[in-house]
Amino acid sequence: MNFIDTYKGTYTEALYPAGWDYEKIDKCCSNPPEAIFERQDFWHPDFKPVQCDNVAEFDMMMGHEIANQIKMARDEGIKLAMILPAGPMGMYRWAVYFLTEWKVKCDHVYTFNMDEWADAEGNTLPNTNPASFEYSMKQAFFDKLGELTIPESQRNFATKENLPTYPEKIAALKAEGAKLVLVYGIGRMCHIAFWEPHFATEYATEEEWLEASHRIGANLHPFTIEQNAITSFRSSWPLIPCFANTIGPKIIFGSDYCIGGADGVLSRGMQWQGMSFWMTLRHGPTKAITSSRIPTMPGKLFFMEELAGPLCPDTN
Repeated sequence: MNFIDTYKGTYTEALYPAGWDYEKIDKCCSNPPEAIFERQDFWHPDFKPVQCDNVAEFDMMMGHEIANQIKMARDEGIKLAMILPAGPMGMYRWAVYFLTEWKVKCDHVYTFNMDEWADAEGNTLPNTNPASFEYSMKQAFFDKLGELTIPESQRNFATKENLPTYPEKIAALKAEGAKLVLVYGIGRMCHIAFWEPHFATEYATEEEWLEASHRIGANLHPFTIEQNAITSFRSSWPLIPCFANTIGPKIIFGSDYCIGGADGVLSRGMQWQGMSFWMTLRHGPTKAITSSRIPTMPGKLFFMEELAGPLCPDTN
């Protein structure tokens, strides 16, 4: 017996998003580790997964990719708009290292933090609160760059007032020839930023869903709360707001290049992200699974080797 055999009529049934095909998801997660690089028909020609053997390598490679995009834009004489997450944070230490070693001034860069904790009305934590994403970004990235840093006037955070201005600001930059680069992670429920899969039922078509640029006071999935309790709050979910402000598909999938990271391994063989990772790579695009469109975009998805599995227990 398994989940598919037993979930009907249970409390669990209500927790999982409408539109999820459990048998297809199970099939996505039943592949051997060596199949992780097998290209699928819906993958963009310039999308590729990149395996990392340990966390130090993962942080360094992601940080290098971020720094390299900034350097290339500088060398090309174009503006660069970057959508940034507040984590994984180790990549920012390496981005700072490479940028300072190369002496790359970042006044051509415009940043847009993808999300922020909020209440139902979209009110956010003060930017002096260590739990706020703005505070974390300043500590890990902006302040560490010193004289090379992105000007404060070119940094955008997902506040109730500022998030609705993102589409217009990004469109204006792209009209000037700017490149838009998305840096992202994949949530337990396959969200990108905090665009949760249960939002999909509010849109009649994929096209309508793809036109959604942002959401103020987005209602987070319970598994997202648990994921963040594990990864950021040392298991203490009472500290976590149940809402967030977040960018949506129009901004996420309007990017020119994507830098992704999946590092959700724990210890003693435990992990939380392998299923989400395989769903992203193998399911195929659907509004019911936000991250399923990621492989349709050019870019690199860095991942910890352990996430490839096998996800099935050894029964020998």
